[in-house]
Amino acid sequence: MHLTISTFGAYLHVSEALFEVRIRTNDGVKKQQFMPKKLRSIVVERGVALSSEAIMLALTHNIDIVVVQSDGQPAGRFWHSKLGSTTKIRKRQLEVSIGTEAVEYIKHWIVLKLERQLEFLADLKRHREGKRSYIDEQRTKIEEYRSAIVALEATTVADIAELLRAYEGNAGRVYFATLSELISAANSKYAFSGRSKRPAKDPFNAFLNYAYGILYRIVERAIMIAGLDPYIGFMHRDDYNHLSFVFDFIEPYRPFADEVVFRLFSAKKVNQSHTENIANGVALTKEGKQLLSEHMYHAFEEETIRYRGKNRTRSVAILHDAHTFANTLLAMSTNSQDLSHDSNEEEVVV
Repeated sequence: MHLTISTFGAYLHVSEALFEVRIRTNDGVKKQQFMPKKLRSIVVERGVALSSEAIMLALTHNIDIVVVQSDGQPAGRFWHSKLGSTTKIRKRQLEVSIGTEAVEYIKHWIVLKLERQLEFLADLKRHREGKRSYIDEQRTKIEEYRSAIVALEATTVADIAELLRAYEGNAGRVYFATLSELISAANSKYAFSGRSKRPAKDPFNAFLNYAYGILYRIVERAIMIAGLDPYIGFMHRDDYNHLSFVFDFIEPYRPFADEVVFRLFSAKKVNQSHTENIANGVALTKEGKQLLSEHMYHAFEEETIRYRGKNRTRSVAILHDAHTFANTLLAMSTNSQDLSHDSNEEEVVV
């Protein structure tokens, strides 16, 4: 189970060895209790208080506590003081990040993202006969950028970083223009003009930004469990406290989040109660966050995809990729990791 606490003034503490969330209402105090063994993660937003006993109980039961901004972007997390694996992995990661090998890894992750975008558009084409020619044209443009990235050669990532960003950015503009066109065909009021981040300029981007925030948490957790360093990036900046490697490693999985958001809009499950206007933009309401969180966790923790010859949840696939990458750095077998997880996950928002 994943517990998200977003109500302003809520208090998370421990009562009789259970997590208890207390929320003041006009009728008094509302209390909800959760057994530690049933929780996998706890996400808290601004305005939520938690006790040190709650933090200790979470650490004891290996429950991830993530503090997020109102738009879902992670601000920090409570994590064990012990490393997830041998420090040799991090040393090797640093060596690779400044060498020729980093070029191929970065190209691979970006190409894989474009390939998954192409697969998603191909899937959408099957049910949109009137848009098939348009989607084919757009997919051809993305394929051209994909081929251009594959053809790039360099000694270091810095040598081709600008070209990589240009090709990836151009492919992204084509991809999101296509999604906007298809959304508009179903409900014109939710059409959008490209990506907008903080703040989002429209409901679709508000949903997408929050979905990426959830995805960041999933990817960062997988990276840390695998013993990788979230700060040693290959292409993204090595700024102070900048999670460089998370932004590198997350790229192939963004289309998974795109699909969740797109299907919410195309199925007309989003309405005016799910977003609100803020200064210079649009944000999700509590109802919108709950709707998206439920569908994101269902897609990543319950649904299975065919992955490396097996049926796996998307979260387990991401964790497997992180372990595989870490083991590749050490030239170790990828068969040593037990990646089994309970796929019957539940999302609770209070």
